[in-house]
Amino acid sequence: MKLPNLSQEDIDRIVEMAWEDRTTFDAIELQFGLSEKQVIALMRKEMKDSSFRMWRKRVSGRSTKHRELPNTKIKDLWCGLHLQQIA
Repeated sequence: MKLPNLSQEDIDRIVEMAWEDRTTFDAIELQFGLSEKQVIALMRKEMKDSSFRMWRKRVSGRSTKHRELPNTKIKDLWCGLHLQQIA
């Protein structure tokens, strides 16, 4: 899978966001332009095998990682310790 050219800072932030329960794949795509499949490929590349398996098991059953924002009027997206404004 082709991944865009990302800085190490962007990669670190994507990995951090992917681990967070409340950050959806949609939010990562909105901010960095990576699809869910690309995030999975990036996580596989950046993590140890055991850590990747643990992460996949964790996010596979989570509806919060796979659904769009429940309300399009929500503009604040919680990303760990960072509160970022979208739109």
